Amino acid sequence: MTEDGRRMEEEERGPGAVFHVFVLMEDLLEKLKLLDYEEDLLRKQNMRPISRLYFALPTNPGEQFYMFSSLAAWLINKAGRYFEQPQEYDDPNAVISKILSELRSFGGTADFPPSKLKAGYGEQVCYVLDFLAEKALKHIDFTWNRPTYPSEELEEEVVGEDDAELTLNKIEDEIVEEDSDNDEEQFIDLNVLKAQTSKLSAESSKPAEILESNTDAAEWYLEVERVLPQLKVTVRTDNKDWRAHVDQMHQHRDGMETSLGETKGYLDKLHSEVSKTLEKVTSREKYINSQLDPLIQEYRAAQAQLSELKEQHQQVTEKVTEKTQILSELNEDLEKVKQEIEEKGSSITDGAPLVKMKQALTKLKQENIQMDIRIGVVEHALLQSKLKEKSNMTRDMHAAVIPESSIDY
Repeated sequence: MTEDGRRMEEEERGPGAVFHVFVLMEDLLEKLKLLDYEEDLLRKQNMRPISRLYFALPTNPGEQFYMFSSLAAWLINKAGRYFEQPQEYDDPNAVISKILSELRSFGGTADFPPSKLKAGYGEQVCYVLDFLAEKALKHIDFTWNRPTYPSEELEEEVVGEDDAELTLNKIEDEIVEEDSDNDEEQFIDLNVLKAQTSKLSAESSKPAEILESNTDAAEWYLEVERVLPQLKVTVRTDNKDWRAHVDQMHQHRDGMETSLGETKGYLDKLHSEVSKTLEKVTSREKYINSQLDPLIQEYRAAQAQLSELKEQHQQVTEKVTEKTQILSELNEDLEKVKQEIEEKGSSITDGAPLVKMKQALTKLKQENIQMDIRIGVVEHALLQSKLKEKSNMTRDMHAAVIPESSIDY
């Protein structure tokens, strides 16, 4: 699959399809932990634990493929099927074909090319391992238990207080704490206070004198600024109180009604303007269509004529291609004929065959002479043998005649 094809497939599946592999990888890791793969596989094979992104992103294809094949073999064995543990230098194609055959035997589907698994990462790798892990969990009858929640005692909410705010329930406690935390220098004795008040009352009873304050105005103003935040009392409302929610609902409803009253006029005006604009656009469209109707008819006629011309052009092109093919075949035949003519002409003009024929004739003549000589020699030998036989016969005849004559005498 090319890059464009993969991008189109991801767009068809949705924008979240790119992150589906990470979700699969997380589910796979949780299932492997439930199967205790760290003790059963990693320690026996001396491997490192995998991370949550191990099969989702490419890091080391060779190491990832070996980890994938080892995990797949271990999961198949966990699911109740025997599968030989693959080695690091085994043929990847053979290992992948065995894993896919086991996957199909479990009822899984493998509608992707096997080369996707050869990379050692990706959504297909996570899918195969997740499917095998699911089968392994079913084989060992794994079930989820009900969660046990720890018993927690209800604790009172501690409201954070700062120096600037006080609640009504804490005012008296703070006054007591302030009195207890004061230093000895700030401690006020009641007897001294009574003596001072009596002295002041005695002095105030003198009508001839005018009361004047001995305190500096600047110091008094600074003291007022220092104590003013502590004198501020605020009552905090409880967010869980239904009355507060009802008041908020009423406030929001009043705000919505006022906003609706203000915006309804604008919306009605906007609706009327949009309706008028749509009517103008519709009328203008009808006018343009009526004006362009003859041009559209001409365009349609020209388009139909163009389609006919295209069909004629296609037919002529097909005929030209056929004629071109026939011409190429004729050219090939012509080349063959020319080659044959050239070969025959070269053989006719060439004197080598004639020389060979003359040499053969001379050789035949020499052989004929030799044969004649041999025939003559044989005839001479035959004639000699015949003469010798004849002489032998005559001698035998004479030898036979001589004894008879001797007997007669």
